Amino acid sequence: ATGRIPGGFLRREARLSDYEILISRLVDRALRPLFPEDYHADTQVMITLISADKDIMPDALAGLAASAALSVSDIPFNGPISEVRVAKVDGQLIINPTLSQLATATLEFIVAGSEHDINMVEGESAEIQEAELVEAIKFAHTHIKLHCLAQKELTIAVGKTEKRTYSHEHSNEDLKKAIYAATYQQVYEIASSASAKDERSVKFKEVRDAYIATLGEIDDITKSLAKKYYHDVEYDAIRNLVLDEGKRLDGRTTTQIRPIWSEVGYLPSAHGSAVFTRGETQSLTTVTLGAKDDEQMIDGAFINGYQKFLLHYNFPGFSTGEVRPNRGAGRREIGHGNLAMRSLKRVLPHEDENPYTIRIVSD
Repeated sequence: ATGRIPGGFLRREARLSDYEILISRLVDRALRPLFPEDYHADTQVMITLISADKDIMPDALAGLAASAALSVSDIPFNGPISEVRVAKVDGQLIINPTLSQLATATLEFIVAGSEHDINMVEGESAEIQEAELVEAIKFAHTHIKLHCLAQKELTIAVGKTEKRTYSHEHSNEDLKKAIYAATYQQVYEIASSASAKDERSVKFKEVRDAYIATLGEIDDITKSLAKKYYHDVEYDAIRNLVLDEGKRLDGRTTTQIRPIWSEVGYLPSAHGSAVFTRGETQSLTTVTLGAKDDEQMIDGAFINGYQKFLLHYNFPGFSTGEVRPNRGAGRREIGHGNLAMRSLKRVLPHEDENPYTIRIVSD
């Protein structure tokens, strides 16, 4: 796409790079909520970079391309949407800036939305005021609206205004009302008891199973609906607890944080280490300093060179008591690690003051 032969021994494209996975996540987060809740058919959108200007970033156009493809298909989709990159360069807001302009930007965000709403924001900036961020999002939304209008015109032009019919989920309003009437108060009392997470989960399950047992011999569809409606009861009870009493499940108010504990120098041999605990979540993080030879070579269609600050995030199955094969970093781990990396790199010392290659690993 950019007139380069891929690096590596095979000299051909392999699995998705981290950069491509991050772009996929940008698009996925914007599109996923817009499919009908009861539409369960597998849907795959393939975005392929065929030809590109080396100074024009393609990631900001990926969401527009995916939405346009869905809009001219018969797949049920509550779009269109679009994504743009908004940056502030020399005090001026710019939509979809070039790579050279991004190098001096003090603010850079990818914003996704429809004609009426914003549904995804990701980016980084120097330390800015909240008003600057709001201004940037509003500026981005004015251009998103134009993209959405163009997609509607495209849909009409190709004659794809009708969506396919599909089998909707079964529903049983009488069962739904009965479950609410029989279990809501019990669920609300459990939610407001400020019990531990494991204990609370067991109690919620006991209420659900006890109610399903009262239904006697039922078919699988009815049993599945009962579990779904009971989940809705849990959702409403927890939401009402927060709104009506200002309490969370563990007894905290809406302005309190979970108990925090941390310790540095936790591991004796690592260059740097820390353990951080918030509530029932714990992270053990290590820092390793390396020389210039330890820099990571980046060989992509757009981004090339060397990276001297690396942050890798791992979320093994045992963290949540699960057994699953270890096949390397998943999309979620790559995405969350990138978010943490972007938040830290802005506050690192300048290269003149920091000659080291830095690798942080958070487990």
